[in-house]
Amino acid sequence: MKLRMVLAAMAFTPLAAVAQPADQPKAAPNPRTNHYVELPGFFKMPPGRNMGSSSAVAGDSHGNIWVVDRCGANDCAGSKLDPVMQFDAKGNFIKAWGAGQFLFPHGFTIDANDHLWITDGHVAKGKGDTVTEFSPDGKLLRTLGKPGVSGAGQDTFHEPNAVLIAPDGSIFVTDGHVPDKGNARVIKFDKNGKFIKQWGGHGKGPSQFEMPHCLAMDSKGNLYVGDRGNDRIQVFTQDGKYLGQFTQFGRPSGIAIDRNDVLYVTDSESREAAGYGHHPGWKRGIRIGSLKDGVVTDYIPDTDSTPETSSTSGGEGVWADGKGAVYSAEVKQKAIVKYVKR
Repeated sequence: MKLRMVLAAMAFTPLAAVAQPADQPKAAPNPRTNHYVELPGFFKMPPGRNMGSSSAVAGDSHGNIWVVDRCGANDCAGSKLDPVMQFDAKGNFIKAWGAGQFLFPHGFTIDANDHLWITDGHVAKGKGDTVTEFSPDGKLLRTLGKPGVSGAGQDTFHEPNAVLIAPDGSIFVTDGHVPDKGNARVIKFDKNGKFIKQWGGHGKGPSQFEMPHCLAMDSKGNLYVGDRGNDRIQVFTQDGKYLGQFTQFGRPSGIAIDRNDVLYVTDSESREAAGYGHHPGWKRGIRIGSLKDGVVTDYIPDTDSTPETSSTSGGEGVWADGKGAVYSAEVKQKAIVKYVKR
């Protein structure tokens, strides 16, 4: 579907516009250009602690890097490990907290006050299906949703995926992790957590979703929603007005937009096999390109040697520092990988 260039009519600068997927009709889905190389062993874990599955990594205003893993495994249920870990800019471990507070940490963001917002995508025994705000020291500041209660109302979630805090404090949450089942929506709250509106529903049309899995915002305040089950990124105003879509960045599991309006998209699911993740011709990895023209300039391949045999591998969460470094949070490989420009 062609992008409706409504932004130009609204007199925004070119950075506010998004390119049509048709801008790259002859481009290969897996470009050979890759200006990035892995920096092995960057994160130094504390003794006796291994990195677990993670779809969450981000940096704070002080140059620290935060990782939310799933307690050394792929689930925190019953674990005594702290899933929220802070590292300095050189990858040295600083501290960890959060034991017993999550079942399945999924999405994660850091706001302008360096508060950490974490979604919990599972639900059981009075925990989960929540979005929680914490201080950097691990103090619980706010809970959105009802712990242990699933729903589709204004104050309940079911499998919330991602959370994003706008510059004015508005809170956006994507909700629903199963195609054709449960929730499939974006929810907007004000800075106090009051419900404002929602949009979505299952389907393939504009403003419909199948697994709205990730969120990002560009320098002009446009909202990018990774519509993973539909192999696309949809773009909206903060009021939910549909602006267009990208398909040239693969099947999005994670999205990040840096200070230069460069888009980083992880594809952890594409595969040739029929069924879940079927996306013929596309390989897993990280695709990078500028929002100025939508052209994919770099493709960092997945390191997994047998992607066709698993539902996920390679990067799921992603963060970029805007200085040339890209961080990939991996579920199957149970790792956080740092890439730097060659």
